[in-house]
Amino acid sequence: MAYTVTSMPAGPVGSQYCVCKVELSICGQNLLDRDVTSKSDPFCVLFMEVNGKWVELDRTETAVNNLNPAFAKKFIIDYHFEEVQKLKFALFDQDKSSMQLYEHDFLGEFSCTLGMIVSSKKITRTLLLGNGKPAGKGMITIAAQELSDNRVITLSMAGRKLDKKDLFGKSDPFLEFYKPGDDGKWMLVHRTEVIKYTLDPVWKPFTVPLVSLCDGDVEKLIKVMCYDYDSDGGHDFIGEFQTSVARMCEAQDAFPLELECINPKKQKKKKNYKNSGIIIVKSCKITRDFSFLDYILGGCQLMFTVGIDFTASNGNPRDPSSLHYINPMGTNEYLSAIWAVGQIIQDYDSDKMFPALGFGAQLPPDWKVSHEFAINFNPTNPFCSGVEGIVQAYSACLPHIRFYGPTNFSPIVNHVARFAAQATQQETASQYFILLIITDGVISDMDETRHAVVQASKLPMSIIIVGVGNADFAAMEFLDGDSRVLRSYTGEEAVRDIVQFVPFRDFRNAPKETLAKAVLAELPQQVVQYFKHQNLPPINSEPA
Repeated sequence: MAYTVTSMPAGPVGSQYCVCKVELSICGQNLLDRDVTSKSDPFCVLFMEVNGKWVELDRTETAVNNLNPAFAKKFIIDYHFEEVQKLKFALFDQDKSSMQLYEHDFLGEFSCTLGMIVSSKKITRTLLLGNGKPAGKGMITIAAQELSDNRVITLSMAGRKLDKKDLFGKSDPFLEFYKPGDDGKWMLVHRTEVIKYTLDPVWKPFTVPLVSLCDGDVEKLIKVMCYDYDSDGGHDFIGEFQTSVARMCEAQDAFPLELECINPKKQKKKKNYKNSGIIIVKSCKITRDFSFLDYILGGCQLMFTVGIDFTASNGNPRDPSSLHYINPMGTNEYLSAIWAVGQIIQDYDSDKMFPALGFGAQLPPDWKVSHEFAINFNPTNPFCSGVEGIVQAYSACLPHIRFYGPTNFSPIVNHVARFAAQATQQETASQYFILLIITDGVISDMDETRHAVVQASKLPMSIIIVGVGNADFAAMEFLDGDSRVLRSYTGEEAVRDIVQFVPFRDFRNAPKETLAKAVLAELPQQVVQYFKHQNLPPINSEPA
């Protein structure tokens, strides 16, 4: 087996949407014993697939004489939800001090996607040899953890009897918060708004990441400076004090914390100087600002459903000009869209069983039009096994249906919404539904669809619409509320934007990964936005 050490390309691998960093911890169990006189001395090498080649990212330390190593060195990877990040973990028995992997005995390997690891949080799998057979009883365990401090601090501040700095009126006070920088100098972190004409200001509560305010260390000293605002920028210094987040957290709603604001120059000059006023911490709360990965690592499953347009405007599937014609390569725009989205999302659903529905066709035996039928013709069990199952059911159903019309979206939107509504009864962040609709054209039931989307915006679901062919997609752009809030025909507004529309024609000549990135870019924030709106933390979250 040839392993090559390739230098990583400059800049981060992946797109601009890096959600965060993930730390992977590696353990081995029952590794092959390659040493004659002692046990193996294993180390693990992490590879990532970049442009079809395995590129080495990092290696662990070597565990001496140990067939069940727990490696101290962690692998840290940028996590991109909207990409398939293929990883390979290869274990070797160190024989020499060489960096060349062919100099060491191979103990087995395991390949998977980063999505598979984070959706399970921890996986244990069999190690395989180059011929695909198990490497003895060797196993590998990989555990994922998000590498970010997601705590935020919300401070509510006021002042009392601050020094008067303006000749003809009271001061216009504001506060500045500083933390010590690496160079030993104070670094500005936050500035409050200015409160005009008062010596007893009450500032609006503000929230900043705890990492920004004190590098996540609640005992670290921070400096707070109070100034009187001047429009020419020559703000007058009122006073300052030093404190820590731990100290400020002593403030409770009924028991504010009072800190003296001191002007060192005045303190030196005046014998009876007391202070330049009091700064009051009315309340100080630390909470967690959960990320998409927190919800996934907490066990949230992404439930994926596909809706496929079988209306007559697509053309006869046996005709090469039809959008449903499967070309000699075995694909078409419908299949490309299913693969692009499905191969990402399938990692986040433990049973990988996906309902696939069709609309706008006449079905045997009585040839009635249906806008919500199982493409496997099994209405009680419309589930397909993995993305491959969807593709097989799609290809198999084409000869048995008659393309018809009209193009009604609302039945399928309402279908998924019913399941999403059931999931809300659990009152946990355990399921989020994604409906992929692939269509060739203009929506016939626009009012009903708008109404269905507005209702769905209150539920744990998002809708992705991929437009195939060259039709006018103005109505789809309208549903995608990026530029304005979507309204129902009753005037009710969508609670949040849940529709992402992408015309396939924009991606015909682009690498296939580009479509997935464009389509799924907004999904992580839609998931987080919904659960935050419902005040639902990740299932297995720790308190702040």
